[in-house]
Amino acid sequence: MLKRKLPPWLALLVLFVCVPPPQQAAAEESLPELIRRVKPAVVSVITYNSKGEVTVTGSGFFVRPGQVLTNFHVIEAASRVEIRTFEGKGKTYPVAGLIDVDEEGDLALLGVEVPAERARVLETTTVMPEEGERIFVIGNPLRLEGSVSDGIISAVREVPSLGKIIQITAPISHGNSGSPVFNMKGRVVGIVTIRVMNGQNINLAMGSPRFAVLREGGRPFSFEELAARSRGALRTESISEWSYRSGLESLWLGNYDSALGYFESAVNKNPNRVEAWIQVGFCKVKQGKTQDAIRAFQQALRLRPNSYEAHNKLGDAYYYAGSYYKAVESYKQAVALRPDLAEGYYNLGLAYLEIGDRAAAAAQVRALKELDAELHKKLVNEIER
Repeated sequence: MLKRKLPPWLALLVLFVCVPPPQQAAAEESLPELIRRVKPAVVSVITYNSKGEVTVTGSGFFVRPGQVLTNFHVIEAASRVEIRTFEGKGKTYPVAGLIDVDEEGDLALLGVEVPAERARVLETTTVMPEEGERIFVIGNPLRLEGSVSDGIISAVREVPSLGKIIQITAPISHGNSGSPVFNMKGRVVGIVTIRVMNGQNINLAMGSPRFAVLREGGRPFSFEELAARSRGALRTESISEWSYRSGLESLWLGNYDSALGYFESAVNKNPNRVEAWIQVGFCKVKQGKTQDAIRAFQQALRLRPNSYEAHNKLGDAYYYAGSYYKAVESYKQAVALRPDLAEGYYNLGLAYLEIGDRAAAAAQVRALKELDAELHKKLVNEIER
């Protein structure tokens, strides 16, 4: 019997049909599946005064076994604190003390006496979400423990000395302070901090990169020690400190005029505070007063010549003033002091483009490749325009 030879085109078709398709990536988890997976690591935070009365309730979440992250303002006036988990009927555990606090970032890391087998820890990512990306929040609004809300990212903003601020549309109520903000992979991208009272679905969260400011270990200190520390700070720099923190609150909300007034008051009361001068300059740039901003950043650098942030922001002021060569020098100083400053390389690339040095701009692309994929892509697009 003669064997018939298939035509080449038919042989290729048979090969294409018979070869099994590559294994498809695992399907993404649905929102209910994500919630079931991450919810056991979210907790309520309950604070008590010296009389044993409940004063404030908030939210928090486990970042490590025995360590819960919440907002500083939730626990700052507490005499005693407990956390309550959401699994089953819930379990209540005492807070042994504070591992660390970041008052400017409104963060507090609590040491909790919880059995190791009950420790459920959330995964945090430092990759910031994009505008329009879906997110969800789990917390304790109005003491309704374990409540879930969802929404999108409205904006991601940079605030000097603080980092990334995330604006979300997920509904937030009293008690949500300290709630984790999740992306659709179940990773924490931020922590809810501010609810804008005169806006609809305008809520703010501190971006997760700020969490790295907190130390992970060491001897926990008590709430009495925190209160004593706060009283000492109030005695030494009460008006300046109050003005600076009020300025930060206005800055979070994008109210640059109000923030500037507070920061100028802070530097008038304490002319040696570098961070306040940087904030004055930042607000001046936002107002379009670049020469005033340059003078503020220069004052910050007189006080602290090795401040990479002041050099980087001075570069911004020069850039917006059209002084591109001076901007280049400032940005170069910033990345020399902080070689992993992705924003500095991006800014330097843009400044080089303005003076027509495309080769130098391309060199910043190479530097960004390993540091920040998003800024790398943005700078490539600018060069190819």
